[in-house]
Amino acid sequence: MTIKDDVKSLIAKEAWTMTDVAGILYKTENKRIAASSLSQKLKNETIKYREIIQIADILGYDVEFKKRNK
Repeated sequence: MTIKDDVKSLIAKEAWTMTDVAGILYKTENKRIAASSLSQKLKNETIKYREIIQIADILGYDVEFKKRNK
């Protein structure tokens, strides 16, 4: 699974849209973020880790690294 699939899956699971998420990011970052720009970043896998953290926070999730069980 790619980061695009993970993020889009979480957005859909929480019954949000990319437009909703982009709007919240716009309010918190004070810079214009279009849903199409966000989609393009996900598609191209050029989204910043900080932006992933922000999206997860908006959706009520935490991003964590977890040691695999061997």
